[in-house]
Amino acid sequence: MDGLETLAASAVPLTGGYQGQTFAVTAGGEDAVLKLYVKDPERAVVDAALLQLVRGLLPVPRILDLKREGSWEDPPYLLMERLPGVNLQVYLETAGPEERRKVGTQLGELLVRLSGMPFLTAGMFRGGDLTIEPLGSADLEEYAAGLGVTRDGLPQVFAQAEELLDSAGSRFCLVHSDFNPKNLLVDPDTARITGLIDWEFAYAGSPYADLGNLLRFETDQVLAGAVLSAVRGSGLGLPEPLVELGRAADLWALLELASRAVENPVAAVAAALIARMAGTQELSGDRPDLEAI
Repeated sequence: MDGLETLAASAVPLTGGYQGQTFAVTAGGEDAVLKLYVKDPERAVVDAALLQLVRGLLPVPRILDLKREGSWEDPPYLLMERLPGVNLQVYLETAGPEERRKVGTQLGELLVRLSGMPFLTAGMFRGGDLTIEPLGSADLEEYAAGLGVTRDGLPQVFAQAEELLDSAGSRFCLVHSDFNPKNLLVDPDTARITGLIDWEFAYAGSPYADLGNLLRFETDQVLAGAVLSAVRGSGLGLPEPLVELGRAADLWALLELASRAVENPVAAVAAALIARMAGTQELSGDRPDLEAI
């Protein structure tokens, strides 16, 4: 490599799931993705270690180059191969029932693989050896208050979520933390998942967190049913009720997203969902009864 200047010469910004300062480039004669770590320089080595950990188990890119340290002007970066496929969120807008079922089955299988990668404790990854920094001890009510998300009715929802998670036992695994169609790629001709991208929020946590993220706003019962069938038939032994446990584990991320309601439309939808939860005093918040599938 001739350095960041050479890579950036023909860089094209990427959207649709590639977070942060991420660009399409050409490196060594092949299409590649250049991810700059300006806001969180220490995350470059973490993401590289995670990609090495899961490669062969999950559809993630090869690492072509890694710059571990840098400055604001010359930040750390990760250079990866660019995976084939189109954004899954876009693909699902026109996909038929059979294609959505096929995709859902694969999504369930990916969730099972993530849930099968155990860790001894929950926390954020630090450094290239993926040392775990434990999460804070605040409960949901304290966490929501710290974010400024307070509504009558929410304490009852928090109690329901915490009771569900306590009943499921303490087990920790690799959590992608942004597991949804905008961060997945698919071959439009075969409906085969070709990539799981954007690992910058991954951590060790609940085996239900990614399921909750995926089903957070889901209304497609064909896709959701295929996801749940794959998880239930995997032999992983996750206790029921899967959907409600997913919603409980996702509540931390949902609250954080809702606290940014003025920033983007998705955060506004999250805030509306939190409001419905508070109004009904139920974790479902009037979402579809996916458990019945």
